[in-house]
This record gives sequence, structure tokens and C-alpha cells, in this order.
Amino acid sequence: MAFAENVNGEKQRIIQEFVPGKQITLAHIIAKPNPDFYNKFGLIDQTGAVGIMTITPSEGAMIASDICSKAADIKVGFVDRFNGSLVITGNVSAVERALKDVMTVMCDLRTLGFAPAIITRT
Repeated sequence: MAFAENVNGEKQRIIQEFVPGKQITLAHIIAKPNPDFYNKFGLIDQTGAVGIMTITPSEGAMIASDICSKAADIKVGFVDRFNGSLVITGNVSAVERALKDVMTVMCDLRTLGFAPAIITRT
């Protein structure tokens, strides 16, 4: 619960709810990260491209990490089943293949039916 002031300076109570839909909200590839990136984000002994995904409900990150590891030669750098975050590393083509496979499997309306995100790249 949060409080905010309205135009008259009175405090109003604001109730915020998180109602997750089945969606992949972010799918991004960092093709050539700065070498300092890996240590700053806890990716010890990692090299290559970095793939980042955010998924709701958050347990979907566990499914996505399984799909990624079976789809391509990548390493799972981080998976958070409480926030739905997934970070993978590998060569650019492997990371891209892994993210595409997650989209294919998780967004198939006959199976999991997640709403897809566009895979972006920097």
C-alpha cells in the first residue's frame, strides 16, 4: 500500500496490485558486452553474448531456463523464480537460438500460451 498527495495536499491511499498474465515481457541480447559487465552483474567466469528475459508469472523463468539449456550451447548465469528474471550467456547465435526457442515453446497457444515479446539486440 502506498500513499500519495492529491492536488489539495490531502493524502490518498493507493493500493497497487500485481496480477501477472502469462507473458514474456523482455527478451534482449547484448551481443558484445563491455568486459566489466560480467563481474558487475555476478556473471563470474562468463564470456560472450548475454541474453536477458523477464517472464510472468515468475515461475516461467524456470521453464525458460530449461528450454534454453536444451536449445543451444549456453550457460544459465542467473534464474530468479521469484521475479521471473533469466540471464544466459554464450556466443551470439547460441543465445539468439535459445531465446527464439523459448518464444516458440512458451508462446505456442496449444501449449503454454504466453504472450511474446520482440527479441531486441544491442
